[in-house]
Amino acid sequence: MMKKLALFMLAIFTIGSVQAQTQKSKNMKKKILFVVTSHDKKGSTGEDTGYYLGEVSHPWEVLHKAGYEIDFVSPKGGTPPVDGFDLKDPVNKEFWENKEYKNRIDHSMTPSQVNPKEYSAIFYAGGHGAMWDFADNKELADIASKIYENGGIVAGVCHGPAGLVNIKLNNGKYLVDGKKINAFTNEEESEVKLTDVVPFLLEDKLKERGAEFEKSGLWQNHVVADQRVITGQNPQSAKSVGEAILKELNNK
Repeated sequence: MMKKLALFMLAIFTIGSVQAQTQKSKNMKKKILFVVTSHDKKGSTGEDTGYYLGEVSHPWEVLHKAGYEIDFVSPKGGTPPVDGFDLKDPVNKEFWENKEYKNRIDHSMTPSQVNPKEYSAIFYAGGHGAMWDFADNKELADIASKIYENGGIVAGVCHGPAGLVNIKLNNGKYLVDGKKINAFTNEEESEVKLTDVVPFLLEDKLKERGAEFEKSGLWQNHVVADQRVITGQNPQSAKSVGEAILKELNNK
């Protein structure tokens, strides 16, 4: 009798442990890390820049409403500079006036404070500032690599994919090598007259890393998803990137 009771108690304990682990796993899958730039000037032009508000707010709206918790990290942490500040856009306004998330982005983590195991996706928001402080940040690249190798998603929009150019996987290959990738195009950089201001042309650099670069015309919504890497061309693509991330998460 005592043996049967012991076996019964062990079974209950085992089931409880499995359920707890399953719940823990589900909770972990509900977190997404947004990366925003800390850089506030366009080269030597003196013009202000930062993260592009709509490229944060539109993916945030999609993922937040789907029940995902969003954390923010920037190369320097703290309050990142903002560009594209347009509160006539209702989604921008909703994000900016959300006290919880305004506080989160204004107190963004440093890379050293991030635990990659907590996130099922990492998303690099654009804004020209990203061209100066994303590509060479080894800590951010390491975080993204770990999330990806753990079965997670790596995403970016506009200039955000600057954060993807130096991500390497355990096999020694660049993350973008052999994958269909999209980002701010050479033509769009020329259109805004910053070809000679940015430290490199994002389209060219991604191609150098082996990406199969896809693109549409100026300011067209274009999103590419390939092997858990999701990228969008410009601010017009921001919401669609959020939707593509959500679709990929739902398929996991």
